[in-house]
Amino acid sequence: MVAQKQLKPGFDLNEYIDLIAVLSNQVDTAITKEFLPIPDGYQLDYRSEVIGLDNRWDLWMRHDSVAILSIRGTTANSVSWLQNFYAAMAPAKGRLLLTSDFSFEYKLAIHPDAGVHVGWLIGTAFLARDMLPKIDSCYQAGIREFIVSGHSQGGAIAYLLSAHLYHLRQDGQLPEDIVLKTYCSAAPKPGNLQFAYDYERLTQGGWSVNVVNAADWVPETPLSIQTLSDFNAVNPFTDARAMIKKQPFPKNMALNFMYGQMDRPTRRSQKRLQKYLGRKAAKYVKLTLPDYQPPRYVGSNSYVRTGEHFVLYPDQNYFLSYPEVAEDKFVHHMFKPYFYLATELFKKEHPKL
Repeated sequence: MVAQKQLKPGFDLNEYIDLIAVLSNQVDTAITKEFLPIPDGYQLDYRSEVIGLDNRWDLWMRHDSVAILSIRGTTANSVSWLQNFYAAMAPAKGRLLLTSDFSFEYKLAIHPDAGVHVGWLIGTAFLARDMLPKIDSCYQAGIREFIVSGHSQGGAIAYLLSAHLYHLRQDGQLPEDIVLKTYCSAAPKPGNLQFAYDYERLTQGGWSVNVVNAADWVPETPLSIQTLSDFNAVNPFTDARAMIKKQPFPKNMALNFMYGQMDRPTRRSQKRLQKYLGRKAAKYVKLTLPDYQPPRYVGSNSYVRTGEHFVLYPDQNYFLSYPEVAEDKFVHHMFKPYFYLATELFKKEHPKL
């Protein structure tokens, strides 16, 4: 029997408050003991083994037959942190050879210049392989609605996993009547502008949101550098050198100098990031995944905010509970500050409850 449709587009604060509690229940206790009480009407159905670069996910069932795909965030394991720092961009469409018996064929965007964070792409690959049979089992049991959710690194992967599922559905590899809604929480930037455009096209109308605490630094990452090569193909910079040559002397010399001063530093910085956060980081990834073959990286590190955002804005009372302490770099990033801001906002919006 197919359940009645429950999910609706648009950000639902109460839905998010429930999800942040659910997400907190698979946090790495080596980092924090931030378990929040599970709300009524949620039941854990499945917990995966630790896979990939210390990734894991839970399947929760909601009382109204909505399935929750809950993705774990960063753990204390150095391999989990390596996944974050492996921040070169891979093409958003291609094939990733991960182990001797696992090759991940994926399409996260259709634009040929779209790029995504390669470390989180690896996590997406292993999680998708484990999730898809469970999604199919849910579907066979009559479940049609799924929430993809994750906090921090889990939120970054939720972006990529959602894009993967949307394209599978679009290409007929998932049933067309599956409904997907994504709640990223405290998620960093997952890819470049071409990926963001495609993702926003797929999820427009309120089917994806990233919830951010305005005091949290993690959504500002990864480091982003925009070069002149990151613009769309038709732009005034493409023929700039040719146009400069046509200018009379000494104007052409001055313009050429200024153009170089603008272009060369960003290109050097981008290449440096790709060297250390790409080629060198990949060598450490191979210590965990010996058969892994790094992809051809996209020549870009122009990471951008992606999708709709819902901002939780701290006030003076918040900073009394969560003061800015230099020694605690994650004071504004963990589950409890997000839960605090969301519940306080709910109280303001529903003063009589």
